[in-house]
Amino acid sequence: MKSINYLKENKVNIDKSLEIFGDIETYNDTIGEFLLSIEEKLAKLRNYLNLKDMANYAIYVHSLKSDARNFGFEELESIAFDQEQKSKINDYYYIIENFDKLSDMVEKAKGIVRTYMNENDTVEDSKTDTLEYSKKTILVVDDSNIIRNFVKRIFSDTYDVGCASDGKEAIDIIDRNKNNGKIVAILLDLNMPKVDGFKVLDYMKENDLLEKIPVSIITGDSSKETIDRAFTYDIVDMLGKPFNNNDVKRVVEKTIMYQEII
Repeated sequence: MKSINYLKENKVNIDKSLEIFGDIETYNDTIGEFLLSIEEKLAKLRNYLNLKDMANYAIYVHSLKSDARNFGFEELESIAFDQEQKSKINDYYYIIENFDKLSDMVEKAKGIVRTYMNENDTVEDSKTDTLEYSKKTILVVDDSNIIRNFVKRIFSDTYDVGCASDGKEAIDIIDRNKNNGKIVAILLDLNMPKVDGFKVLDYMKENDLLEKIPVSIITGDSSKETIDRAFTYDIVDMLGKPFNNNDVKRVVEKTIMYQEII
């Protein structure tokens, strides 16, 4: 790794990022996932743009914005935010006219990360885990590999952490473990492609699982409508993104305690 002064020289707000990650070691351990994430999301955005699918475009550009914010890439965050707002009102022509600006900024961020890391640094990728658990496990459901690995690192010494990248994978895992008591808490994102978090909550409610397997929400959507809708389900708590180590520990401990109380 280069010195963090390299990041500062390239207008990366590393000080703001460290408020989330807690220390430079955690930032360094995770920044490679940011590189993989923005490459993958740009490809998906290009595909949804070609399909004129503004609903899924909005989901992925929101996720790209969140990743950029977490790692201090404020220029990329600003452009992604602008694209997110336009996609939500189906302004396809604005997005297509300005897509190159987003793409160029992603490439700039990738170059900065590669130079900072050095090309030979390896990147750990958190895939969806095995469906059936044999130990006490926290299940993290989020389309961001960064968030999944971030939570894994926080609890690596105390719990197994299972991962699902969308709602369908989460439902499959929950279904396989619904009677074995191994899932002690679920951290569930709401805004995901394919099957979103609300459909996971619907499945759990319909199968009387919300008391057996406590759920807390992690989301970047702080709108009153989303918050009110989430609390129509028997969830434990809601944690807004971005969050830091202490935020996650607090919510997970509260969620696990809820299961022990009931």
